[in-house]
Amino acid sequence: MQGLVFWLVYPILWLISILPFPIFYLVSDVIFVFVYYVIGYRRKTVQNNLRLVFPEKPESEIKRIEKRFYRHMCDMFLEMIKSISISEEELKRRFVFKNLEYLRKLEEANKSIIVMCGHYASYEWMNALQLYDLKFGAYGIYKRIRNKHFDNLAKKIRGRFNGVLISTYNATEKIRYNQERGILGNYAMIADQSPKINRARHWIHFMGIRVPVFEGSERLAKQLDMNVIYLKVEKKGRGFYEAELIPITEDARSEPPHYITSKFIDLLEEQIKHKPEHYLWTHKRWKHRNEPIPKNAEIIN
Repeated sequence: MQGLVFWLVYPILWLISILPFPIFYLVSDVIFVFVYYVIGYRRKTVQNNLRLVFPEKPESEIKRIEKRFYRHMCDMFLEMIKSISISEEELKRRFVFKNLEYLRKLEEANKSIIVMCGHYASYEWMNALQLYDLKFGAYGIYKRIRNKHFDNLAKKIRGRFNGVLISTYNATEKIRYNQERGILGNYAMIADQSPKINRARHWIHFMGIRVPVFEGSERLAKQLDMNVIYLKVEKKGRGFYEAELIPITEDARSEPPHYITSKFIDLLEEQIKHKPEHYLWTHKRWKHRNEPIPKNAEIIN
């Protein structure tokens, strides 16, 4: 059944991916109307999230952010499909890095690098990083897709641009394996995921709401002596992004507990407050806010 679904859907995805960009974004406009007005995909979740973190904003402003978010989300979904066929030249033209020289400087230290990202702007096209002349291999930590055929497609797309996907299930093991053998890498991790409540060992204020947070990136950086940076991605126009590599630490082991996690949250919050429409509001990031904090948990701030 998984194979049947894939081979029915894949030709449609491929045809969409080869459309010229003006027509491509017209398709996104049509999808927006369907997703927003017809099926109302997770609209209650989006509205509740926005009202929760922006209680001071009038309803008219919440509605404006909501609609702009859905337009952006549809664009981003289509851009993921565009990755099937987009050329290297086009991807580099549309996803620009402001300060790659900083990453090259870090590579000279011969320490692997954790690139912390949020569900903000385009986390699909950040694989453009792999198209530049870098010393280290590029790895993306991702959640495995249940349909193995679509999972293989995701790996194939990353493989087009010299990248490797590592499942969250064995990410720590794989990174340790590489480190022990002197294989240095740039590891991109989306770090604003919501842990399951039974794994909620650390809690932090995110957009003014106390929620559990993963500290996997910080833990790995300290244990394996890795540099840490934040990938600040901004949407400059439809289908165009600019990314800046923001230092978090070049000496993870000397940082106080929770510094790396807190710094990441601060940087992400700054972007969300500036242009909230580019955050993934369908993501149920605040679902555990009313849960009792476990006795063995640690409150970061």
